Amino acid sequence: MTKTINTASAHPDVIRYVKLLFLIMAGGAIYPLLYLRQNFELTLLSTFGMTLSELNVASSILGTSFFISYIPSGWLADRFSPRALLTFSVGMTGIIGLWYATLPAASWVTLIFGLWGVTTGLTFWAALIKGCALLAPEHLQARYFGLLEGGRGLFEALLATIAVAWFAYAVGSLGSADEAAMVQVIHFYSIVCLVIAAFLWFVLKEDNPDEATDTTEANRGSETFRRTLSDVWSLLTNVRVWLVALCILVGYQVFWSTYSYSRFFQTQFGLDAVAVAALTTVRLWMRPVGAVLVGFIGDRFHPVRSLGIAIALAGVSLLGLLVLPADSPYTLLYFAVATSSIVIYGVRGIYWASFNTTRIEPRRAGLAIGMVSMIGYAPEIYMPMLNTYLIDMYGDSVGYQLYFGGVALTAFVGTASAFYLLHLSRNDENDRSQIRDKN
Repeated sequence: MTKTINTASAHPDVIRYVKLLFLIMAGGAIYPLLYLRQNFELTLLSTFGMTLSELNVASSILGTSFFISYIPSGWLADRFSPRALLTFSVGMTGIIGLWYATLPAASWVTLIFGLWGVTTGLTFWAALIKGCALLAPEHLQARYFGLLEGGRGLFEALLATIAVAWFAYAVGSLGSADEAAMVQVIHFYSIVCLVIAAFLWFVLKEDNPDEATDTTEANRGSETFRRTLSDVWSLLTNVRVWLVALCILVGYQVFWSTYSYSRFFQTQFGLDAVAVAALTTVRLWMRPVGAVLVGFIGDRFHPVRSLGIAIALAGVSLLGLLVLPADSPYTLLYFAVATSSIVIYGVRGIYWASFNTTRIEPRRAGLAIGMVSMIGYAPEIYMPMLNTYLIDMYGDSVGYQLYFGGVALTAFVGTASAFYLLHLSRNDENDRSQIRDKN
C-alpha cells in the first residue's frame, strides 16, 4: 500500500528541497499541453483544421481565464493545501488533454483552452508560487525561484525532447501522417499529467504543521468580505506591488513572443516541421540553464538588480534575431535561439524573487500573488491578438519585425521599473539599519 512520505525526521534543508522537487514536477507537467504551438504550430493548425486567427482566439481565451482567475487563485492558495490544489490541477489538465486529442471543432478547442485556464490558473498558479516563496529562506529567494523555473524547464524540455523524437519517428519511420503523430503527442502529454497527479497525491503531505492554515483565525477575519476588500485596497495602493507586476508583465511579454519562434523560423528561414521542432526544443533546454544561472547570480548581486539587467539583455536578444540573414546556417540559428533563450528564461527564473521586496505578510501573500499575476500575465490576453493583427496586416516578414521589435523596446520599461524597485528596496534596508543602530 502506498503511503505519504514522512520527512519529519529529515534534515530541514533536505525537506525544503524535496518539497521544491514536488513543486517542480507539478509545474513542469501541467503547461506543455497548453503551449504545443511553441514546437508544432503549423502542424497543430493543420491537425485541427484551424486558422492562425482561431488558434490565437483560443490562446486569448486562455489568457482571459488566467486573468479572471488569478485573484481567486490567491484566495484559494491561502485556504487549501498544495496537495489538493496541485493534484486536482495537474490531473484535470490531463483529462481535458484526452478530450483535446479527439480533435474537436475549433469552437470546442476554444472551450478547452478556457477550461485549461481554470485548471492551470485558478487552482494551480498561486499555490505553486506561494509554496515556493514560503519554502525559500529570505536570503535564497532568487536561488529557489531559479531552481523552480529551471527545474520546471528541465522537466518540460525532457518531455518535449521525447515528444519531438516520437513525432519524428512516427512521421519518418512509421509513415504516420503529421496529424496522426500530433495526436500521439497530445496523448503522451495527457498521460504524463495523469501519472504526475497520482504521484503528487501520494507524496505531498497534507498535514504539515508549519504550513497549516489557521481556519479559526480565517473565519474570524480574513475570509470575511470586508477584510478581503481591505486587503485588496491595501495591495492596490502598494507601489512595490505595481512595480513587481510591471517587471513580470514586461518579462512575460518578452517570453510570450518566443511562442512564435516556430512559425518565425519556418516562414522566414524555410525550415520544415521536424527541423523547427528540433530547433525550438533547444529553447526549452536553455530554460534550466538560464533560470538556474541567473538565480544564483541574483543571490550574489541582488535579485532585483539582476532582474533589471536580464530584462534589458532579453530585449536586445530579440532584436538580434531580426538581423539574421534568411540564408543563415542551421548552427547560427541554434546559437541565436540558445543565447536568447538563456537570458529570457533567466528573467522568468528570478522575476518572482522580486516579490519579497513588497514585504507582504504571509497571511496576504496568496492574494498579493494573485493580483500581481493578474497584471503580470496579461500578455496572455493581448499578445496572441497582436500577433494575428501584425501578421495579417503586414505579412510574415514585416509583421515579425514589428512584433519582435516592439516587444524588445518595451523591455527597457521593465528595466527601469526594476531599478526603481531596487531603489525603494535599498531605502528599506537603510531604514532598518538605522533602527538597529538606534537600538
